[in-house]
Amino acid sequence: MKNKTNLATGILSLAILVASVSCNKEESALVAIDGSSTVFPITEAVAEEFQKQYKAQVTIGISGSGGGFKKFCQDEIVISNASRPIKPSEVELCRENNVEYIELPVAYDGIAVVAHKQADWIDYITVEELKKLWAPEAQGEITRWNQIRSDWPDEEIHLFGPGVDSGTYDYFTQAIVGEEHSSRGDFTSSENDNVLVQGIASDVQALGFFGLAYYVENRDKLKIVPVDDGNEENGPEPVAPSLETVSNGTYQPLSRPLFIYVNKEATGRMVVQDFISFYFAEGRPLVMEVGYIPLSDQDYELVKQRFDKRIVGSVFGGQGSQVGVTVEELLRRQ
Repeated sequence: MKNKTNLATGILSLAILVASVSCNKEESALVAIDGSSTVFPITEAVAEEFQKQYKAQVTIGISGSGGGFKKFCQDEIVISNASRPIKPSEVELCRENNVEYIELPVAYDGIAVVAHKQADWIDYITVEELKKLWAPEAQGEITRWNQIRSDWPDEEIHLFGPGVDSGTYDYFTQAIVGEEHSSRGDFTSSENDNVLVQGIASDVQALGFFGLAYYVENRDKLKIVPVDDGNEENGPEPVAPSLETVSNGTYQPLSRPLFIYVNKEATGRMVVQDFISFYFAEGRPLVMEVGYIPLSDQDYELVKQRFDKRIVGSVFGGQGSQVGVTVEELLRRQ
């Protein structure tokens, strides 16, 4: 009886050991990612190609830059997609949970201002008009388009934009209103940019903003609205976002870098190392394929060095969005 008991105990222990090894293998092959819907198309494209070549599983959520940082700083995911730099409150949350992070710029993006395809009443918009339209004090006061420009229609304003957890929302409000996370609240918001696309595409009185890639993907049903920043150095005419205007800095103030943040401890896992190496080795053509602007060769080399040296922290000082800066300028400060 005793031998049977010992045998049963041994079999149970072996089963637990096998299950544990299997679980550890599955866990070691998993790369969990969440965050920005703007960065999502890039990371998704990289992940699809990576999984074809490696026996690994990559999961990607879309909870916005803020939602991604919350999970990342609570050590629930290993990579956070972000369309803005990390904020002070998020730096503190990471510190509380002993999460060290490596900040890696991956591309440039222009925030596209878009309207309905048939909205022939709008050809361009100025930064001052965008501010008048989106400032907190506009709520309940600026409600019809002819209040922004007299020759625009006497029709109700319908605005669309990313949710308040979105890094695109944070950057847009910093660049246009002058204060991050500050805007009128009576607009249709969503963390899913495809929801915004559908809303604007079905309303001729609508105006909204989101990452350039979503306009490129839906240009058959949306109209791009060029922006006049009032700076003669960027040209006398309003500028629309494109690979050229974002790269050369003339599309202002709505050009910005995009990021992934990597948990430093997780880089000890080979699958995470392989994924990041693959991201920078194979990601550049995929960045262009999904509608974004790749970094320069020089910038990519600086970013690669940052990862190879496991340099932690943010080149933005953990202060969130900064308008009108380049990746090279910032990385050379490190």
